[in-house]
Amino acid sequence: MTQQFSVLILTLNERKNIRPCLRNVLRFTDDVVVLDSGSIDGTQEMAQDVGARVFENPFVNFATQRNYGLRVCDLKHPWAFHLDADERLTPAVVDECRRRMAEDRHSGYFVPAKQVVFGRWLRHASCYPVYQMRFHKIGEVEFIQVGHGQREGKSQRGIAHFDEPYVHYPFSKGLSDWFARHNRYSTDEALEVVEKSDESIAELLRKVTSTDDLVRWRSLKRLSSRVPFPAAVSFLYLYLIRGGVLDRKAGLTYCWLQAMYQEMIRLKVAEIRQEQRASANNGCSGKSATASRPSKSPSPSP
Repeated sequence: MTQQFSVLILTLNERKNIRPCLRNVLRFTDDVVVLDSGSIDGTQEMAQDVGARVFENPFVNFATQRNYGLRVCDLKHPWAFHLDADERLTPAVVDECRRRMAEDRHSGYFVPAKQVVFGRWLRHASCYPVYQMRFHKIGEVEFIQVGHGQREGKSQRGIAHFDEPYVHYPFSKGLSDWFARHNRYSTDEALEVVEKSDESIAELLRKVTSTDDLVRWRSLKRLSSRVPFPAAVSFLYLYLIRGGVLDRKAGLTYCWLQAMYQEMIRLKVAEIRQEQRASANNGCSGKSATASRPSKSPSPSP
C-alpha cells in the first residue's frame, strides 16, 4: 500500500486558486485540509465541493495558523506537507515525500520552490533553490514567526533538504494582489529589520558566504536593508549577478518588482525609526517638564 501524507493549505479569499490547487493535490493524497481565515468569496464552499475538509480560524500570523492546523484539524496521516493555494505538487516531489517517509530519518525537510512567472520558470532571478520547511512528521517540529513568514522551530531529529521542488505561481491572482500582499509583507519585514538592527555588517557578510542556501538567503535579505540604495542593489544582484537577464522578459519584470519591494521596506524602516525618535523625544521632553516643575505650587501673585 502506498504511504500517504496529509496536505494543509492556508487560505483567505482564494476562489481563483483553490479549485486547481485541490484538483492537483487530490491526485496524490486522500487527506487535504483547508484552514481558512474567514474568506468572503466562496473559498470554503468551493473547497468542500472539490473534496477538502475545511476549518476556519482567525489569522494572527502564518506560524500560528500552521501550528493551529497541526494541533486542531485532526490530520489523518503522520506526515504533513504545507502548501498555499497558488502552489502545486509534482509527481517527482510526491515520490520524494514517500521515499523520505519510508526512510524516516529526520523530523522535517526543507523543500525548494520553482517560481513560475508569466509561464516561465525563473531559474536565475528567483535565486533557485530557496528552501522552506514544508514537509515534516507531525509532532516533531513546529513553526515560529519571523518577519512576514514562518520558519522552522526546534526539531527532534533535525531537518534535511529535498532535491525535488514544488511549483509556485506568485502572480496567479494578478499584479494588484501581489502589490497588496507585499505591502503587508514589507511592514513585517521592516519591523524585523529594526528589531535586529544590532546585528553587525561583518556578521551578515560572514553568513552571506555560507554554504547553506537558507542561511545565505536570509542573511542577504537582512543585509540588503543595511546598504545604501537597497532597491538598486537588489535589482543589480538579481538581474546581473544571479543571471535574471537569462530569464528574459519575465526575469526583468520580476527583478524590478523585487527592487520595488526592497524600497518599500527601506521607506517603512525609516518611518518606524522616525516614529521611535519622535516618541523618545516626547518622552524626554515630558521628563524634563516634570523635573523642572516645583514640588509645591508657587504662591499666588500679589
